[in-house]
Amino acid sequence: MNWHELLQQQINDGYKVAERLVHFLNENDLSWKPSETNNWMTTGQLLFHLGQSCGMPIKGFTTGQWEIPAHSDMNDKKAEKTPPPAEKLQTVTTLDEALTLLATNKKIALDSIALCSEEDLASKEVSAPWDPTPVLLGKRLLQMIDHFNQHKAQLFYYLKLQGKPVNTMHLYGK
Repeated sequence: MNWHELLQQQINDGYKVAERLVHFLNENDLSWKPSETNNWMTTGQLLFHLGQSCGMPIKGFTTGQWEIPAHSDMNDKKAEKTPPPAEKLQTVTTLDEALTLLATNKKIALDSIALCSEEDLASKEVSAPWDPTPVLLGKRLLQMIDHFNQHKAQLFYYLKLQGKPVNTMHLYGK
């Protein structure tokens, strides 16, 4: 398997599961969060972040065009290294909006990967705005897919905590 096949398969599998998990929600679930303490995101905020957590950074690594979220300025060296307060994070207002964000972000990820050569994915080193350490481009893109998958798992546990009828096969099954 080459880099393109690996990255495309991981993206397609991850987004398929995330979209399936969104369908377990109702519109009134968007304001739910596990606790009022400890800076938890609401389900709507998590869905918004999930819809930006993979494709946008992959585009940044592959094209150099970084779209920094409104709540963060990664170019400001004085910026805090901690997440912003949850109440400052953006949210989706409908499940359709969440699904649209996911579909758009998936397309951005796949289109951006298509711009790369196998050689660049395997040998070009890039740094991130949040980490100046040079890392292989292919590995950086896998890290962004992993970031997406971490939030996909977070959504799964939000569903479990809300009493939705999900099990491990909903998170890993195809």
